[in-house]
Amino acid sequence: MSADVAGCQAIRAALDRPGGKTALDRPGRPAAVDPLAHLNDAQRAAVSFGIDDCSAADDDRHRPLLIIAGAGSGKTATLVHRVARLLGRGADPGRILLLTFSRRAASEMTRRVEHLLGSRGGTRSPAGAPSLAWSGTFHGVGARLLREYAGRIGLDPAFTIHDRQDSGDLINLVRHGLGFSAKDKRFPLKATCLAIYSAAINTRAPLRDVLQSTFPWCTEWEGELQRLFLAYVEAKQAQRVLDYDDLLLYWAQMVGEPALAREIGERFSYVLVDEYQDTNRLQAAILLAMKPDGRGLTVVGDDAQSIYAFRGATVRNILDFPASFDPP
Repeated sequence: MSADVAGCQAIRAALDRPGGKTALDRPGRPAAVDPLAHLNDAQRAAVSFGIDDCSAADDDRHRPLLIIAGAGSGKTATLVHRVARLLGRGADPGRILLLTFSRRAASEMTRRVEHLLGSRGGTRSPAGAPSLAWSGTFHGVGARLLREYAGRIGLDPAFTIHDRQDSGDLINLVRHGLGFSAKDKRFPLKATCLAIYSAAINTRAPLRDVLQSTFPWCTEWEGELQRLFLAYVEAKQAQRVLDYDDLLLYWAQMVGEPALAREIGERFSYVLVDEYQDTNRLQAAILLAMKPDGRGLTVVGDDAQSIYAFRGATVRNILDFPASFDPP
């Protein structure tokens, strides 16, 4: 059994129709006693999918869910309501993993979930709403998991995280050390070198393919770039630092170990991902390793929009979702 493609298409059509935006997208408006009262039929179906049907078999109630909708159609509101629905039906907030693309978005979604739970007929106060301990970006969650499991994968748990500027400075030092900046013909600058390295990591593609498809003006430097990136990795390891790409790379390697993949995957009964069209192949591989059968997995995205292609994002993750996650 694969993810319900027909259901996803029905959800997309309804979410995209005029007037589909939920009133709960407007902050400060309390939910009715029925917290789904302001949602259209497709949004209600997405929010309740696998949660409300207690008569269904366990496997049916935990099937993977793909929600596709256009900009301004209430995708994020639907995801917020789904999280609130799970919590309202007794899900453990510590076993819900909510992945977004900015810390601000994660904080806002958590606030909206707490607001929904706190406004249900006065039965809860917002202050008493359960906290989502595992709400954040892929990189932020990856950093937390890596510190926790560092000893089991050969990492120092006290590793330092380099931001993009720090990473650029380090790769530039390595670049100078190898003598590439002194070549007669100008070698790619540090920002370009870092972008190439990041693209290769996040797309999981060979360097040659990345150069030919995205950086064709740098193909003549393939050999030197290979040397540069190997030396850059060695420099990071010597200094016990990880860059942003490493947070995903090591997370993917960690869940590449079957025992660790099961252990980490079983920590989360539900995994929900916003803006799935902006995920890259490495992020999709992480999700697949953690939830190979898609149990408890919900992703929301727009297959007509992807703004992070320069970071390796690919809409193929949405298109391949039904075939990738195969519940029993």
